[in-house]
Amino acid sequence: MTRRRIARFLRHNVLFDVGLVIVATSLLLALVGPVIAPYDPQLPTPEVSAPPPSLASVPGLIVETILGRHPHPVHWFGTELTGLDIFSRVIAAPRVDVVVGLAATAISFVAGTLLGLLAGFFRTRSAETIIRVSDTFQSFPIFILAMILVVLTGRNVIDVIITLAALYTPIYLQLTCSQVVSQVGRTYVEAARAVGNREIVIALKHVLPNSLTPALIQASVTIGWAILFTAGLTFLGAGVRPPTPEWGGMIASGANLLILGEWWPSVFPGLAISITVVGYAIIGNVLEARYRQ
Repeated sequence: MTRRRIARFLRHNVLFDVGLVIVATSLLLALVGPVIAPYDPQLPTPEVSAPPPSLASVPGLIVETILGRHPHPVHWFGTELTGLDIFSRVIAAPRVDVVVGLAATAISFVAGTLLGLLAGFFRTRSAETIIRVSDTFQSFPIFILAMILVVLTGRNVIDVIITLAALYTPIYLQLTCSQVVSQVGRTYVEAARAVGNREIVIALKHVLPNSLTPALIQASVTIGWAILFTAGLTFLGAGVRPPTPEWGGMIASGANLLILGEWWPSVFPGLAISITVVGYAIIGNVLEARYRQ
C-alpha cells in the first residue's frame, strides 16, 4: 500500500483513527507511564481515600499546575484507601497490562503460524497430531484453563505471558493452517517446485507470506483479549501480585468500596481497560472488513 493510499485510508476511516490514537497512547504509556506519573505508583501518600477534584475545580487546578502554584501534584483521580494515587497507578499499569498483551500475542503468533505452516503444508502424521492437540486445547474454557495454569506456574508477569501465549497459540495455528491448505495447490507453488526449490524453502518463502494476513489481523484483537485476561486473572487473585500497578488488581481493591460511595478507585482503572481493549478491537475489526472487501 503506497503512502498516498494509506493517507486516503486514514482520512476516510475515522473509527480506525480513533483506535489508532488509543493504541498509540497505550504503547506510549507502556514505555513512559511510570516515569511521568506524578507520584510513585507503589508508595502511599498522606491523603487517604481522597476523592478526585470536582469538575468545576479542574480548570483552576490545571492553571495552577501549569504555573507551578500548586504545592503538590493534584490527585486527579483521587487516592485509594491506603493513600496510593490512582492517576499514577492508572498510567503506570500499561507497563504490565499492555506489555503482557504484546508479548503473549507475539509469542503465540510466531509459534502458531509456524506450527500452522507445518500442519497445513506437509500434512504428515505429526502435523495431524498437532491439529488434534490444538483442537483438544481449544475445547476447554480458556479463562478457567488460564487460571489453573497461572496458579500452577506462578503469579508473576513472565508466567502470565507464557500462559496466555500457550492459550492463544492454537488460534494462530488454525488460522494459518487453513490459509496454507488453500495455498498449496496454487500455480505459484507448482512453479516453485518446477524450478527445483526445496519444500521448506517453498513453505517459508512463498506460502507463508501469502497466508499471514488473517493472523496479522487477529493479532490486534488478541492483544486486547490478553489485556482483558490479565486484568481478569489479577481481579480474581490469580494474576500479578500487588502492589504492582495493574488495572484488574486496582478494580478488585476498589470494588468493596463502591457500597461506601467511593467509586473512583475502581471506576477509573475500569474505564482505562475498557477504552484500551476497544481501541485494539477497532483496529482489528476495521482491518478485517478491509481484508474481506
